[in-house]
Amino acid sequence: MGGSMAGSMAGSMGGSMGGGADYPDVVQKVTTGPQLGEPLPIELANATYAVRGRPQDGLRTVEQLALWLEGVNGRLPVPLSKSVLRSVDEADLERARELREAVRSIAACAVRGARPPQAALDMLNERAAAAPCWRELRWEKSPASALQHDGPPVTAVLASIAQGAVDLFAGPGLDDLRACHGPGCVLFFVKDHPRREWCSAACGNRARAARHYARVREQKA
Repeated sequence: MGGSMAGSMAGSMGGSMGGGADYPDVVQKVTTGPQLGEPLPIELANATYAVRGRPQDGLRTVEQLALWLEGVNGRLPVPLSKSVLRSVDEADLERARELREAVRSIAACAVRGARPPQAALDMLNERAAAAPCWRELRWEKSPASALQHDGPPVTAVLASIAQGAVDLFAGPGLDDLRACHGPGCVLFFVKDHPRREWCSAACGNRARAARHYARVREQKA
């Protein structure tokens, strides 16, 4: 899971806290936070990031939420139409922000082996139950399943992301969940390679540079 760049949308809106600075060019063009190909719950959590150590909120406005959804639209179980993306409203934004904070809170505790706050667990479960989803069998030239949902499209998408978070935190993927320790970074990632230590190559480069400069200072001291 994760690792490849997924954010390709451009925007000019501002940024809640988050990852390290100087992401690759494709990420610098967006202001909803880096989309690095992580599981969708982690992508949502990473809409809290940082640029040059400065906190950024990637879901501060309705426009930012619409851009974030557009950026992950190809990975959603039921992609959102352009008309739905244009109709994102303040209620959707509030639900997305609450879900993001719940996922971040649970992830921060999980990587330390601590029990998350009950309020975060309750919020995640509430969002997961907000719009029930199910699969139906379709049979045209060959059998296939189609995901269906009950509720407004954006609510259903957020519910599916919340359900994905439940599966991540309660499943084997939890063992691979990491907090990036790059300088100034507050992003999470799912370790998809034994040697992966950072959320991105850029963070790894900054960490190696920081270690190098620290050794140089020690030698001069």
